[in-house]
Amino acid sequence: MSVPQAVRLEKLGTVLLGVRDSGKSVAFYRDMLGLAVQFSSGEFTFLDGGGVTIALRPFVDLKDESDERRVELVFHVPDIDAAHAALEARGVRFRIAPRIVTGEIYAADFRDPDGHVLSIFGPRAG
Repeated sequence: MSVPQAVRLEKLGTVLLGVRDSGKSVAFYRDMLGLAVQFSSGEFTFLDGGGVTIALRPFVDLKDESDERRVELVFHVPDIDAAHAALEARGVRFRIAPRIVTGEIYAADFRDPDGHVLSIFGPRAG
């Protein structure tokens, strides 16, 4: 399989925020900031951030600012395998290889040089 070097992460689709109290956080973003709730899946609540989805994910044991579950930037890609292969070929080291996360959508995550969690999210092509 040839490595598609032209793959670029062009669309930040979701900012995933870890929260301690889902009800309190949803109320803040919805009622105080005026963001519309798109839907809740039980584990996540998705809000319309004006072109970027803000996903709230509860962690009752969320720690201080150093807890990696606080923030994750999620890039939406049209082909998870092509994006994964291209990024690996460029030296990106994935923490978690592509795995199914919802329906037919896969995700894989990695860290930037400062330890921020980033991920790619999308379907498998053909």
